[in-house]
Amino acid sequence: MFEKLKKVFSSFVEEITTKHISEKDIESYLWELQISLLECDVALPVVDEIISKIKNNLIGMKIKRSEDIYSLIKGTLRKILMESFTTIDLISLISSSKKPFVIMFLGVNGTGKTTTIAKIGKYLTDRGFKVIFSCSDTFRAGAEEQLETHAKRLGIKMIKHKYGADPAAVAYDAISYAKANNIDVVLIDTAGRMQTDRGLMDELQKIYRVTKPNITIFVGDALTGNDALNQAQEFNNFVPIDAIILTKIDADAKGGAAISISYVIKKPIIFLGVGQNYDDLKQFDPEWIINNIFSK
Repeated sequence: MFEKLKKVFSSFVEEITTKHISEKDIESYLWELQISLLECDVALPVVDEIISKIKNNLIGMKIKRSEDIYSLIKGTLRKILMESFTTIDLISLISSSKKPFVIMFLGVNGTGKTTTIAKIGKYLTDRGFKVIFSCSDTFRAGAEEQLETHAKRLGIKMIKHKYGADPAAVAYDAISYAKANNIDVVLIDTAGRMQTDRGLMDELQKIYRVTKPNITIFVGDALTGNDALNQAQEFNNFVPIDAIILTKIDADAKGGAAISISYVIKKPIIFLGVGQNYDDLKQFDPEWIINNIFSK
């Protein structure tokens, strides 16, 4: 996990810890670091910020022992990356809110959005919440069957209409059912769509206006790097994104999406998908990400 990003930072630290750090010395190293970060799919605004902060922190530094400078540079890099991350506690948010708590999920096809919704369903039911699924993907063939299979396995109620039905109406019915049956959380699955499809994005806006969700969660594929960031930015132009889930993080060698997406769109990462099983959902912990990047 994050092998390429790990190598980039490790190489940078090793290179400059053997010398007295002057502006002349560090410029060439910073240039190489900048290129390497871009190759790891770290977004350009994030790269620029990292480079600027490293330069401001390290130029003119005078450390006697190489061990000291190694620790200091590594600590500086950790601090810079930590400042890129924010997160929220979903359980606390639900517990302190009026029921039903409505969560709307957004994302393009192929990111694992529906499977992620199933994982969230299990995560919440394991913690004592009553959950209902809304299959508001009435567009993609097989979408209802996919979510229904998860619902049956998990023992979670699902509301659906016929294919081609108004997805906002499905979500509205799910919320009405939740209110009538004392259900805590409604999870709304929407059709995976490319962010360039204006018709489907307008439909997404309608679901948002009708349901007035407590939070909207963008589900992005970490393996797509900057594409995930671009998708999130475009979705956020149509429907406000409140939080992010990154899937396939266990297979992400570059690590750029994990660093970039929260920083650029200023929204917290809430969970990471780390496998295909229902329990393969990890609450986002910035320390965990940083430790993976800087582990030997």
